[in-house]
Amino acid sequence: MRRESGAPPRGADDPTSDPVDARLGARLAELRAERGWSLGELAERSGVSRSTLSRAERAEISPTAALLNRLCAVYGRTMSQLLSEVESAPVHVVRVADQPVWRDDSTGFARRSVSPPQAGLRGEVVEGTLEPYADIAYDRPPVPGLEQHIWVLDGALDLTVQGTTHHLETGDCLRFRLWGPTHFHCPGPAPVRYALMVVLP
Repeated sequence: MRRESGAPPRGADDPTSDPVDARLGARLAELRAERGWSLGELAERSGVSRSTLSRAERAEISPTAALLNRLCAVYGRTMSQLLSEVESAPVHVVRVADQPVWRDDSTGFARRSVSPPQAGLRGEVVEGTLEPYADIAYDRPPVPGLEQHIWVLDGALDLTVQGTTHHLETGDCLRFRLWGPTHFHCPGPAPVRYALMVVLP
């Protein structure tokens, strides 16, 4: 759960800390250490401030989707790949009760990892939900040229891919290779729920 503004900082050893945030912070620190980068070097590569990176690694904040996307681009991972590294080992049958849900309360976005990445498989399936009138923007692809298929299950979605906006209604599917920024917007009045199919290179 996202910490309220003004609340005292928390760390990975804080009993009130979200365990997923704690594992995610530790994994982000590991990825940076594996490359021998300082926080300053990572800040230059990602465009995220040193203080924000430091607080995310120490699990003092819940990273936003936009922040994770920037870090995924630097580390050459999709968001699902990164999040799967802090979840339990994958299985062949992913029961609905076991599909991890991650929320970005600041944007009204929730993502359910329906079919998480698994060794030997190139595809993954994510269910996304955006609250009415909510926006979420990614300034770069996590992996350039990533193949994506977005199928709207309920509601409507305005999806901008590399400067072109596509209005999608229930049942519509947009497919593309991702090379630039994307912007998701729920025009309302109801939430939008969509399936995102990713095919890894």
